[in-house]
Amino acid sequence: METPEARTPRWRLPLSRARRRGRGGVRGRWAAGLAALAVLAAAGTWNAMADDGTPAVHRQDRTMRVDGVSLDTSYFTTGGTERRPAVLIGHGFGGSKDDVRAQAERLAGAGYAVLTWSARGFGKSGGEISLNAADREVEDVSRLIDWLADRPEVRLDAEGDPRVGVTGASYGGAVSLLAAGYDRRVDAVAPQITYWNLADALFPDGVFKKLWAGIFVTMGGGCQKFEKRICAMYERVAVTGKPDAAARALLTERSPSAVADRIEVPALIVQGQSDSLFPLGQADAMARAIRANGAPVAVDWIAGGHDGGDLEADRIHGRITDWFDRYLKDDTNADTGPAFRVTRTGGVDSTDGVARTRGASSATYPGLVGDGERTIGLGRRTQTFRNPAGANPPGISAVPGVGGGLTRLSSLGVGLSMDFPGQYARFDSAPLDGPVRVTGSPTVRMNVRADHGDAVLFGKVYDVSPDGRQQVLPAQLVAPFRITPDRQGRDVELTLPAIDHRFDAGHRLRLVLSATDLGYASPAEPATYTATTTGPLTVPTTPALRTTAAALPRWTWGLPAAAAVIAALLLTARRTSGSGARRTAHPAPGAAPDPALAAVPLHITGLSKRYAESPVIPRALNFVRAGEPPFAVEDLSFQVEKGQVLGLLGPNGAGKTTTLRMLMGLITPDDGEIRVFGQTVRPGAPVLSRVGAFVEGPGFLPHLSGRANLELYWAATGRPAEDSRIDEALEIAGLGDASPRSRLRSNRGDPIARAVRTYSQGMRQRLAIAQAMLGMPDLLILDEPTNGLDPPQIREMRNVMIRYAAGGRTVIVSSHLLSEVEQSCTHLVVMDRGRLVQAGPVAEITGSGDVLLVTAACELPDSLVEKVAALPGIGSATRTDDGRGLLVRLDGTSTTTSGLIAELVRLDVPLTGVGPHRRLEDAFLTLISGGSA
Repeated sequence: METPEARTPRWRLPLSRARRRGRGGVRGRWAAGLAALAVLAAAGTWNAMADDGTPAVHRQDRTMRVDGVSLDTSYFTTGGTERRPAVLIGHGFGGSKDDVRAQAERLAGAGYAVLTWSARGFGKSGGEISLNAADREVEDVSRLIDWLADRPEVRLDAEGDPRVGVTGASYGGAVSLLAAGYDRRVDAVAPQITYWNLADALFPDGVFKKLWAGIFVTMGGGCQKFEKRICAMYERVAVTGKPDAAARALLTERSPSAVADRIEVPALIVQGQSDSLFPLGQADAMARAIRANGAPVAVDWIAGGHDGGDLEADRIHGRITDWFDRYLKDDTNADTGPAFRVTRTGGVDSTDGVARTRGASSATYPGLVGDGERTIGLGRRTQTFRNPAGANPPGISAVPGVGGGLTRLSSLGVGLSMDFPGQYARFDSAPLDGPVRVTGSPTVRMNVRADHGDAVLFGKVYDVSPDGRQQVLPAQLVAPFRITPDRQGRDVELTLPAIDHRFDAGHRLRLVLSATDLGYASPAEPATYTATTTGPLTVPTTPALRTTAAALPRWTWGLPAAAAVIAALLLTARRTSGSGARRTAHPAPGAAPDPALAAVPLHITGLSKRYAESPVIPRALNFVRAGEPPFAVEDLSFQVEKGQVLGLLGPNGAGKTTTLRMLMGLITPDDGEIRVFGQTVRPGAPVLSRVGAFVEGPGFLPHLSGRANLELYWAATGRPAEDSRIDEALEIAGLGDASPRSRLRSNRGDPIARAVRTYSQGMRQRLAIAQAMLGMPDLLILDEPTNGLDPPQIREMRNVMIRYAAGGRTVIVSSHLLSEVEQSCTHLVVMDRGRLVQAGPVAEITGSGDVLLVTAACELPDSLVEKVAALPGIGSATRTDDGRGLLVRLDGTSTTTSGLIAELVRLDVPLTGVGPHRRLEDAFLTLISGGSA
């Protein structure tokens, strides 16, 4: 009979008790095999790495043999014989020990003895891939722990029992959990983006995740590299497209869930929001199970995952170190972080495509059900749709290796998804009366029927913009469902993908049930499905989550002192030069001024900039190696004249902000040239004194007044105070005494004298514009100046731009609000995917379109829209928001307006009108679609 002490997790026991408990059955089971742990390279290979101010980290490479299989290992320490805890780090599937070297060096520098290894079948290790079998890969970990127990510098809890933690990502994360379940000597774990039940991950609800399964086999080197049972199982399921009981049993027995009741150690669980392979539900299951065993658990949802995105490596590695400090070093002062943290996207830097993020946290982990919920009505509707023969063409949600750059930006309106007409049912909510933050898994009750066999469906919840034109799939996630005949015709509850996403006021939630999905196997035989909503969409909310405020960069707090230093240096320079004249830098070779462009505010030629190199698939998978980074801006050329208000347009990721940052000298082009008034732009170029800019949001010292911020900024430039023209800038920005709000100010005091922390978003935006206009520069650059403003404030901003350009100056504005651009800009530059699409006067671009508006007496069905789009000479046909019209683009080859009318009459379209449709929005969408929108 097991004693109460034996059931107590070792992290709770006094050291003396822990020593008595020791290894349990593990030591006895493998003691005889310890002698077989042969060191082939007796001396090993040693390397020393050191950073300034940190101990030198030594690496010892050894090949060990475990049960006749060679394991390639590396051991990292800072030398010396003082006792320290040990950490094992596993690597991702398809990788090797080299992938985790940086983390190993970091942990060794923090005072740990670190051992890494290449798992069986990977890197230079031998053996077959057995998917973390207990008697193979998991036993290898126990043998490595045996080896650590004999190291004189490793801290012991008992003879043969080292103080040890295990971490790793994906495949390595799973083996950390399995090691804790099979070997009682493991004291803490930190699994990352991994699975709890591999059968549930690859066969969710009995649907085969064929794309990821195929990638797994390919990454492993082909079926021949796997244990024969696994290879046979994969080939059997891949042929039938349907997992059987034996396949599920095989993967389940090699999953951490098989030893759920034996994992009793502190666990930091890191899971990815952009992960269609191991979604958040896998982390939720492991958190609930380990917490039920009484162990401390913390859950961290990072921005990236197996589909790509930001893996937040620095932050996560730091948190893992803190976790091990607490539970391996017994440092009670170590900050292990909140019980639950989720990374949220708050903007994007288009220079390198990296999403700006901040964290939200709570003191308890709410699971996927949240600590609150909201029901959103979908109405009771019945829709019929079909699974096509061969399940082709399939719908698209996540595409491993392709969607990663988009999943992290889904909250910004970017996404990759596609559903084919006739192959899905759609249920829309009413527009939201306020914003809703969904954190967890939405659920809905449905009644589903199939005309025969199983109904295999794929559920997802879209975020639909108020005008219906933009449909975004959060994190690109979809949930598969297999509804067998015995469940058809009855209410079933469908659990949709777990997400953390804000649905804004006025937006709608759209539930889509698709018959096909690219990532999964659908029945090859055609079938007809009928779906009826029998309840609302229930979405989990977590009001207890608190989002961390975006902190000001540390350097801003030193700005006053920096301004004083700069001013002093400038004063000294002037005195030593014996003249008050401004000193200018000499132009670089090949950058001589061009007299022919001296009066031209901006001339750009062949401008190109690549993103910083970043692999789409994380190193944990080692599936796609980083290649040539894509272009942010490619071969861009245009010119801006005096007095113009130029609108820089393009979808997210078009390269607009990258272009503006190069124009400001903030980043250097890889190729091409930028000239402002004939002078080449480069960091610190004197001509930049003629340019004012508001790029990527305002940043002010919150404790100072608006005027003090402007004065401090101007002082930092070293230019005379009388040249600032602050009052004139404030007047144009709508902050001066003659502005429309002056009467309100008389009652509340002059807001420009108040601390900036009291300002509204509109006030901050106008103050930022005033800052950009200080000195009345000849060229003013505004990047998304209307972000966060209400309609009256947007109109004021429009007037600001018009007033500024009225004096013969030039304004360049980047914006998504096409209606505002149409009213305030004289010229346009349209970009898409880094390239110039079209440039010219607004009237020319909107008037040269070949889009016709076809109106009808009734709503036009999908089938008719498809027929019109398929007509010869038709580039595209898109239904209008009310469903009673079409935007038809002629491809300019054979069809004329009269020919189109004849074809529409032949198709029995109840026409009420055909004419040009030349709004800027339609011209813009036509241009960036390349004829496909």
